[in-house]
Amino acid sequence: PQEIHKDQPVEQFGSLSAETSPLAWSLMDVPRVITSIDTGYEYGVYGVTCLDDTKIWTHSGGDNMMNLYNHQGKQVESIQTKSGNTPTDKAVTRSGDLVYTDYKDRTVNKVKNTQIQTVIRLQGWKPHGVCSTSSGDILVIMDNDDDKQTKVVCYSGSTEKNSIQYDDKGQPLYSSGYYKYISENRNLDICVSDYDARAVVVVNQAGKLRFTYTGPPSTTKESFNPRGITTDSQGRILTADCDNQSIHILDQDGQFLRYIDNCHLQRPCGLCVDTRDSLFVAELTGIVKKIEYDM
Repeated sequence: PQEIHKDQPVEQFGSLSAETSPLAWSLMDVPRVITSIDTGYEYGVYGVTCLDDTKIWTHSGGDNMMNLYNHQGKQVESIQTKSGNTPTDKAVTRSGDLVYTDYKDRTVNKVKNTQIQTVIRLQGWKPHGVCSTSSGDILVIMDNDDDKQTKVVCYSGSTEKNSIQYDDKGQPLYSSGYYKYISENRNLDICVSDYDARAVVVVNQAGKLRFTYTGPPSTTKESFNPRGITTDSQGRILTADCDNQSIHILDQDGQFLRYIDNCHLQRPCGLCVDTRDSLFVAELTGIVKKIEYDM
């Protein structure tokens, strides 16, 4: 029971409920915290990105550093942003390079062997979330200078391949405003958590709207407050609900499957999943939690 807008009726008939979906059956009844890493970030952990199945990149909202931790909580590397600004978001490419956005500098940068290269410099636009696609491209969601337009742009290297901004009726797909995270699903859908719209907006590779998720209705929870977003090997979409201290898990068609709200989460912000579907949750407390949720 949630608000879902779909563009094709056949998708509604094909959507399964949480009680019957195999994606729900494989979820653990009680997700559990495996590891907690205390980063010591005074302003909290705003983002977490899996380098591989043994290490995670993190960044804070209050300094210009990106730090690499192993799963035992030991810091093994530290990189300062090229401009000295706080990084906005980051991702790891298929080749293992770190890519990060710099909102104030209007740039997308790549870290390769500790050397930082600016690969995209925007004119009239400011980048928010970034992710690396299965084909090796980069997806960036950005606002224009007057904060009235938002779009997703796909880049191959420094070359713009296409942009996604409006639905079939010419209406904006995304709100204008801060806090937008992006992820590509295994079916090549582009999943955006839109904080100001209180929604997860999912389009296909061509930019056609598939669904909008605004959270299941509840009398006990605050309004849906999406921050970080990630997808797992089963095509499930996981979104951090910062104010409600929980993670929403959806199937690839936008059907709500389950909350993760039993792991003493405190203002979850950033999310990533490794190849084994272990979930890493960055909290505004400065803690990163590794959670098992899939059997």
